[in-house]
Amino acid sequence: MRGYREYADFLGTQAPYDSLESSDLQLLAERVEVQRVPAGTVVVIAEGAVLEHLYVVRHGAVQVLDRGRVIDELGEGDTFGHVSVFSGLPPPLAVRAAEDTVLYRLPDPRGLLRHPERLRFNRYGALPARARVTRDGVFGADQRPVREYLRPAVFCPPTATVREAAARITEEFQSCALIDTPDGLGIVTDSDFRRGLGQGLASFDAPVTTLATIPARTIGVDTPRAQAFVNMVEHGVHHLIALDDRARPVGVVRAIDLASADVRDPLLVRAAIESATDLEQLVDAAALLPSTAVELIDAGLPPFRVGALLAAVREALLRKLVSLDTALHPGPDGDPGCAWFVLGSTARHEPLPSSDLDTALAWPEPGDGGPDRGGPLLAEQRARECREAAERVLTNLRRCGIQRCPDGLNATNPLFSRSVRGWTEAAAAWQRDPSIDQALLLTAMVADSRPVTELAVGRAVVDATRTANPSRHYLTMMLRFTVAVKPPLGFVRNFVVEHTGEHRGQLNLKRGGLMPIASIGRWVAVLTGDPIGSTPERLRRGLEAKILTQNEVDSLVGAFELIYELLLERESAALRAGSAPSRHLAPGELSSLTRRHLRAAFREVHRVQTRLDSDWVGWLS
Repeated sequence: MRGYREYADFLGTQAPYDSLESSDLQLLAERVEVQRVPAGTVVVIAEGAVLEHLYVVRHGAVQVLDRGRVIDELGEGDTFGHVSVFSGLPPPLAVRAAEDTVLYRLPDPRGLLRHPERLRFNRYGALPARARVTRDGVFGADQRPVREYLRPAVFCPPTATVREAAARITEEFQSCALIDTPDGLGIVTDSDFRRGLGQGLASFDAPVTTLATIPARTIGVDTPRAQAFVNMVEHGVHHLIALDDRARPVGVVRAIDLASADVRDPLLVRAAIESATDLEQLVDAAALLPSTAVELIDAGLPPFRVGALLAAVREALLRKLVSLDTALHPGPDGDPGCAWFVLGSTARHEPLPSSDLDTALAWPEPGDGGPDRGGPLLAEQRARECREAAERVLTNLRRCGIQRCPDGLNATNPLFSRSVRGWTEAAAAWQRDPSIDQALLLTAMVADSRPVTELAVGRAVVDATRTANPSRHYLTMMLRFTVAVKPPLGFVRNFVVEHTGEHRGQLNLKRGGLMPIASIGRWVAVLTGDPIGSTPERLRRGLEAKILTQNEVDSLVGAFELIYELLLERESAALRAGSAPSRHLAPGELSSLTRRHLRAAFREVHRVQTRLDSDWVGWLS
């Protein structure tokens, strides 16, 4: 049984198995066959027999070959073989173990699971390979050397002033300059200029060495891309000087060039966190996240890719902190430990750099799924111990730079920390009587939740709300809750701004912009029983379910992307300037074109809210 839970916990964190209900995930875990293959073993023969199993890489790596040529390399969590299983045709490509590898063999899910349609494979080929950490440090989707990503080296003498060095960088269209000093090779970057001049650390006429890092970090020009990137993450730098085999500088490589060259998954950024062995190392690794996010935003990485990166690192931090607290581990008799959930924007993979982290907790109390072995006193003791451990975790999370929710959506709050039975009974009560205090808010939070530890326990909670049969009254009340937050648009052309307080005359883009659209996406998730995915993904499923029209989906997704990008750019600017990010802005700060687009977005959100509210009775019947 313990092995099955290990299989379920692993598969439940990998796409597309993370979309399965707990019962289906358990069924799949019970049918896992572990296969260990030495390096060089051919696992799948091209044009051979039709496969009866698909494979998931648990440890190691496999190569996908087309007529002997390696065309892809798959790492931990990647699936292959499903092309042949689902099509009934011979596999078109061969698969070979690149190193000693452990595989999970899975049967055809179509005849096994209650809801195999939840397995949404990205395409009928090898799934995109994830970057992964190995004993040698890191492994990337390819091992191309950093020489392929070099930018020209711009040199300045150590006697140059800040003004002269800045002018030199600008003339060469580069982001840094190298300085050869008696103490070693130094580097000064555009962010050094922004920080130094903005904080008054140096004047334009000061020597550039005042702002430079001496000695700078260097790396061999043939170092693999992934290793160089994690080197940056681990040491908190965004530029490395590349040296040839005679230790001469031949160029500079930037973090953003390496990251955007083949951004398949944010796991590379998580490497330093996952390799941390204590809290201090974890704090140091987490400190790299804000500057990394700024670099990615500045380079034009798609906003939701940045959001996915932030969410992945937050989850990795939470899991690592939980692993460091032994009170949250499974019991000695094999009983599961506490399941942690992320809620809200992190669960939807769309947080902002300054977003706080909403969390929840569930635990199996004595009697859950078996005989009562302790009664109320033991249950109360378990609840107290779990919440005390949660307080430690959230305190340490703050040390890692991530705030707990100031509004109380935290795992320390009894409303958001319950036994599995407590969650199940509460969810049933909310659906029977949505007028119960905070029932709609709690239901919304559960709909925007995702377990990240002890997945079998966590999914039992998720399934209790997903599989219930909500009443018409409950759904009507939930819709009223969904459309209650209106976009800040006046009757004519003006925005509705705050009239008092520190944000007088400003718009709250998160509350008035993102929240109404995210709420519509959540409403779709409640109606379809499918909470997986981001707000745009949920909205698109609303089209499939005929809840939304094509025009509505296009307008809502476009509005969400516009507002999210606006907020991301503002937070990036604040982080660069060393100031506190704000979700408020005065309309006059925006260009006239952006104001027009924002007004149009708000009008469309309001129109969809009105249409949903008025058409709901007819849609239900």
